Amino acid sequence: MIMPKQDTDAVRTLQGLEHSDSSVRLQTALAVGTNPDARFIDKLIGRCAIEPEFYVREMLTWALTRHSAALTVPELLGEVRSEHAQARSQALHTLSKIGDRQAWPAITRALLTDADDEVARSAWRAGVVLVPEGEESELAAVLSTQLGRGERETQLSLSRALIALGEVVLPTLRAAMTHLEPRVRQHAIATERLFRDPDAGFEFAIEEAKRVVALGGAGQEE
Repeated sequence: MIMPKQDTDAVRTLQGLEHSDSSVRLQTALAVGTNPDARFIDKLIGRCAIEPEFYVREMLTWALTRHSAALTVPELLGEVRSEHAQARSQALHTLSKIGDRQAWPAITRALLTDADDEVARSAWRAGVVLVPEGEESELAAVLSTQLGRGERETQLSLSRALIALGEVVLPTLRAAMTHLEPRVRQHAIATERLFRDPDAGFEFAIEEAKRVVALGGAGQEE
């Protein structure tokens, strides 16, 4: 029996997404995104969970954004509950790129405080994109519980997320400036400085915050 050309093309595409050569996987994801086909949504999402190359994952995400949100979002919402960290992280990243606010209920406190830094960072970015108007303060309150967490890259991601929420974060940051934990105070001060002077740079802001904390100050402007 001769396989119809459509089915042959589909098989070839599925094989391309699993090819050992990352450049082949990249080109296949590009092709799928260029000519969206709902048959490949599950495969794209499944590949996101295990793809080792960052630039290929980005192309997979782009390909998913080219498909109907009505088809992709429900599948991605299932992925954010996966036991695999990369699956959760990439699904959250893709949801942030799609920007469908119907996905907001899936951005739970558990994800925003996930033990895996990459998952948490993806949740922070998705939360900022998807948060409904009027709920920014509640999101800021949850994000503030993560102040002082991780290394510089993680801290910068959190600062950017908080700053993106706008002035509603300032009361939360000021409260965190009196936290018992020095790392939390430093991070809160640095974020507030960066909010007021985006050109200062995070490294400068965090070093200045360390100095303020060491001197026993809170860094708030009078």
